[in-house]
Amino acid sequence: MSTTQSERLRGLLEPLVSAQQLDLEEIEVSRAGRRGVLRVIVDSDEGVELDTCAELSRAISEKLDETDVMGEGEYVLEVSSPGAERPLSEPRHYVRAIGRLARFHLAADGSGELVARILAVDEDGLDLEVPGVKGRKPTSRRLAFDEIAKARVEIEFNRKDKKEEEA
Repeated sequence: MSTTQSERLRGLLEPLVSAQQLDLEEIEVSRAGRRGVLRVIVDSDEGVELDTCAELSRAISEKLDETDVMGEGEYVLEVSSPGAERPLSEPRHYVRAIGRLARFHLAADGSGELVARILAVDEDGLDLEVPGVKGRKPTSRRLAFDEIAKARVEIEFNRKDKKEEEA
């Protein structure tokens, strides 16, 4: 039974990421010219600070130096958070996006699309607020996870910060 490089990397890196109270979201191995590139995407409910990424990068680098999982060639290691327009695929991703605007591609016919603010998340799906069009009031909508083909957080340039809303 063979183990893929990605599976070996996940087994090697998961304990290091968990030790920082982070979730290992994605591992991507690709080529950039002669060098390999290893991207490790991590996240948590509180987000990820730059210092934490740097500390985790050092720990991962040391662990990789002890093994042959990346092979003999040169590679670049990148450790980061998912970014502002992150795809939403796990229930924890939706929980972390509560209060944010998201674009949903609906699974029913594959062509439906919905932009709405995530208000609440439970084990079955999401409670959303769909913005009103042309001066109309926003409406509420319930969306089950199985109705979502894919979803992504939308960037809002004029979004009020939670601290501003509470003031």
